[in-house]
Amino acid sequence: EEAAEPGPSAAAAAEQRREERLRRFRELHMKRYEACKLNSQEVAEEDKRLKLPPNWEAKKARLEWELQVQEKKKECAARGEDYERVKLLEISAEDAERWERKKKKKNPDLGFSDYAAAQLRQYQRLTRQIKPDLEQYEKLKEQYGEALYPTSDSLLHGTHVPSKDGVDRMVADLEKQIEKREKYSRRRPYNDDADIDYINERNAKFNQKAERFYGKYTAEIKQNLERGTAV
Repeated sequence: EEAAEPGPSAAAAAEQRREERLRRFRELHMKRYEACKLNSQEVAEEDKRLKLPPNWEAKKARLEWELQVQEKKKECAARGEDYERVKLLEISAEDAERWERKKKKKNPDLGFSDYAAAQLRQYQRLTRQIKPDLEQYEKLKEQYGEALYPTSDSLLHGTHVPSKDGVDRMVADLEKQIEKREKYSRRRPYNDDADIDYINERNAKFNQKAERFYGKYTAEIKQNLERGTAV
């Protein structure tokens, strides 16, 4: 007996299964292509992030916030409003109190300890006052090009000319420092009961400095000399 030939329904079912397998194969191929593409993009983004400074995200957020503040100031100026008053209206009393406590805790005034600490505090105060001028930066970049970014071979002496606004800010800050220093400047009281171990004013200041730095080491020797029991 001859084998029965497959009917049209069996051939159609086989063709349908073949089409289904081809469709699934194309879907897997597209998913593999998309995965490779996304993986390449992630690798490129990660490489770009690794080349950036470690605090780039914080700097970027800070610059964006400053740009928003500048825009709000322009809007307030256009409406004839005071930006500081508008900003305070948007801040609750609890937030203002919390920020004030945080600011005092972050940079507490512990008084004078040494000149290095005073210099560091002054440096931090001055750097907080620096506000980036992006428009001026773009102008300088167009004017100087690559020379704006100096290298070890660049000659910088005499090439920078400060702006009038920068000079005015420096003069105003120096005058403010002088005014503050004059308020705290006072003549030291004279002690009549203190021992006279100097011959003039200059020698007195020298002895005071020596006593401040070496007094605890030479106290016993000084006492022996005064008693006449020094060896």
